[in-house]
Amino acid sequence: MPLTLGGAVSQTDLGYLLHKNPSRIHSFEMPFGMARVFQIDAPANQSAVALLLDVDPVELVRGRGEKSSSSFSLRQYVNDRPYAATSFLSVALARVFGTAMSGRSKERQELADSPREFSAAIVAAPCRGGVDFAKRLFEPLGYHVEAERHPLDEQFPEWGEGPYYTLRLSGRLRLRELLAHLYVLIPVLDAEKHYWVGESEVEKLLRKGEGWLAKHPEKDAIAHRYLARQYSLARVALSRLEDDGAEPLDELSQPNTESGIERPLKLWEQRIESVLSMLKSLNAVTILDLGCGEGKLIKALMPDRAFQSILGMDVSSRALERAADRLRLDQLATSQRERVRLIQGSLLYRDKRLEGFDAATVIEVIEHLDTARLAAFERVVFEQARPRHVIITTPNIEYNVCFETLPPGVFRHDDHRFEWTRDEFRSWAEGVARRYGYSSRLLAVGLEDPVVGPPTQMGVFTS
Repeated sequence: MPLTLGGAVSQTDLGYLLHKNPSRIHSFEMPFGMARVFQIDAPANQSAVALLLDVDPVELVRGRGEKSSSSFSLRQYVNDRPYAATSFLSVALARVFGTAMSGRSKERQELADSPREFSAAIVAAPCRGGVDFAKRLFEPLGYHVEAERHPLDEQFPEWGEGPYYTLRLSGRLRLRELLAHLYVLIPVLDAEKHYWVGESEVEKLLRKGEGWLAKHPEKDAIAHRYLARQYSLARVALSRLEDDGAEPLDELSQPNTESGIERPLKLWEQRIESVLSMLKSLNAVTILDLGCGEGKLIKALMPDRAFQSILGMDVSSRALERAADRLRLDQLATSQRERVRLIQGSLLYRDKRLEGFDAATVIEVIEHLDTARLAAFERVVFEQARPRHVIITTPNIEYNVCFETLPPGVFRHDDHRFEWTRDEFRSWAEGVARRYGYSSRLLAVGLEDPVVGPPTQMGVFTS
């Protein structure tokens, strides 16, 4: 699986940038095979190198490089891993060009700090989402993208085209930026990781995405794909990106103002404000925040002493750790610390700790549940915990047409199991109210479109 890197610099300068002598072949033993770097021909006044990764599928099966299975499968031995540009290539990039990726150059730091015309060619990249998705990943970063799609088998054209592309990227930037983009986005193209993905991968994503990922319009898809669709890890990563000044997951833009300028609108802030105002109007003093994540609502509740007791629950221990840090619980006075508690738990199982509250909030959570499990969620919240009031927010799928970067038929988040129309949410809310003895009313959150409605819909249930 070759990757080529080139630029409008001399071969000597490229050698300094990559920390590799261009006159010889460099070999690196990897956990799954061998990586080799060598000079290749380039047009006049330019230079280029190739990174060739020789993946050993037998070593993968032995458990050294890829997630292994205890049961035999022919796919363990016959697959595209020796030929396709996958997460193994990202591992090789970090191993082979680690110093260049850091942006350090002992002899030529001014060269490393200067933007130049660079290019990269990724051969046989499995692009799950097609060339349009590849362009949505790279073009916001300033690249010109060209793609060549490959057939499944040249000898059997009737088999049709496969998901493999050769992608050619070009742009003016620093080499370290190019390497960081490739490191993150190559496995995102494939939508699969071939080694264990844990919390350390969140740190890698944020470190390599520093300076560009927070403002990327596809950061939600990038986080979910890079982190192997592990929702709890992706939520931690995206929340930390927001803390660093990025826009939220499903940011919107207001229609053109009189000055013709579109100002970003933080929808998550509007949700928090709407829920907070509703809790105050209901005179609720003990609050249960289900699926609290990293504590955005709790942070908004804490300054108001009218909220005497606040309990946040989430299934992710890492999210709860981040919530505790964000809320600075260890620095609070004893009286304040006793007002706020965080617990780990599931929305699908009865938990006596959830009983006895004035109000429960469930903000952008239910759409992450399989529809088959909604009945269990209903029983836990409305029958067993049974707070006086329940406030639920969820996306309005009709509004998705207003997102310019969201393809038709695609949910706002990779982890969403469903997104409801206004009629579907109303039908569900009325059914829940009828089954469990609550009244229900629906409200809009966010700028409401006269045709497709608001971006977020909120249900308020009262027993």
